[in-house]
Amino acid sequence: MPSGLVALALGGFGIGLTEFLIAGLLPQVASSFSVSEAAAGWLISGYALSVAIGAIALTAATTRLPRKSVLVGLVALFVLGNLLSAIAQNYPTMMLGRIVAALCHGSFFGIGSLVARALVVPERKSRAVAIMFAGLTVANVLGVPFGALVGERWGWRAAFWAVTGIGVLALAGIVVLVPAWAGQPQETGTGAGQRLAAAPTSLRAQFRAFRSAQVWLTLAATALSYGGMFGAFSYIAYTFTEVAGFSTGDVSWLLMVYGVGLVVGNIIGGRAADIDRDRALLVALVGLTVTLFVFGLLAASATATVVLVFLMGVFGFASVPGMITRVTDAAHGAALAASANVSASNVGNALGAWLGGLAITAGFGYASPLYVGATIVLISVGVMAVAAHQTRRTAPGSGPLR
Repeated sequence: MPSGLVALALGGFGIGLTEFLIAGLLPQVASSFSVSEAAAGWLISGYALSVAIGAIALTAATTRLPRKSVLVGLVALFVLGNLLSAIAQNYPTMMLGRIVAALCHGSFFGIGSLVARALVVPERKSRAVAIMFAGLTVANVLGVPFGALVGERWGWRAAFWAVTGIGVLALAGIVVLVPAWAGQPQETGTGAGQRLAAAPTSLRAQFRAFRSAQVWLTLAATALSYGGMFGAFSYIAYTFTEVAGFSTGDVSWLLMVYGVGLVVGNIIGGRAADIDRDRALLVALVGLTVTLFVFGLLAASATATVVLVFLMGVFGFASVPGMITRVTDAAHGAALAASANVSASNVGNALGAWLGGLAITAGFGYASPLYVGATIVLISVGVMAVAAHQTRRTAPGSGPLR
């Protein structure tokens, strides 16, 4: 494994913490600032929308800059945002910290995914992206439950102080371990890994990538799949405690079960996508749809909740490596398209969290976001089926879709 992938995974771990940590702390934060559950949920939705904006704006602004330098600057922004959250004395300041931290998210994973796939041979590109995103999944296994535990014992601010410190470590890791040659905007020539030859670097060329219907279909499928998963996940702490009957202290280990599912799904999804990408994506999306619907039916069962939250993680993240490589292949390596995929996922996150909150506010109960999520992902299945059909139709006899 190239050491640069380890550094990227470390950066993903830090950013993953700040994205998901709030889910386990949402009841405490709402109580601390005397806001409603739906208003507290905007700390998730606001973060997601800021990711969507930052991914496009920062990637477009840094198109011609060395990618390593851009990644370092993005992680520095992440550290600043979490510091603001840690010291926030009111809800607006807390929201500001979330927004600042979110601005780096999309560009980091978008640009980082291109650097990751450049470090390996073409046959392992989805697995390389999966390794980078492993930091994001490990953040759920170790970081999110740890944050919930820290928040329960020492307050939610302590959790954000811990994330700030981890961000500093991630920054140092990228500076030391990401090779300089991988930081060039145009990856041409030969080397130990796969380079995206003639990847567009001008802003005009980057936008031309969006003429592809496959780019838009993949972005839509990404937004809907994430929206479904996060429509359920945003309020999962309430589902655990108010529906399944778990105590507040159980939330941390239940989130760990979910995180283990993410790790497993990320590994399986990366390997499967390198064999037959579109088939792997369809299986993951159908699996997530079924899991969320059954979870809604059985949410009152403690045993079923443990099993289904694990499967929610597996199917929810199994599509991520394949979606990233699919959109970058369709866009011929355009960094803006890679970041747009992250933007799309976070637009979906915001939509899912908003719709899940509406369902709760309307009085449908804390299991209702699971049904909302299942419906959204079902639409994603349809979009992905159309995209896969068009790809097969334009490439007859090509064998497994890559």
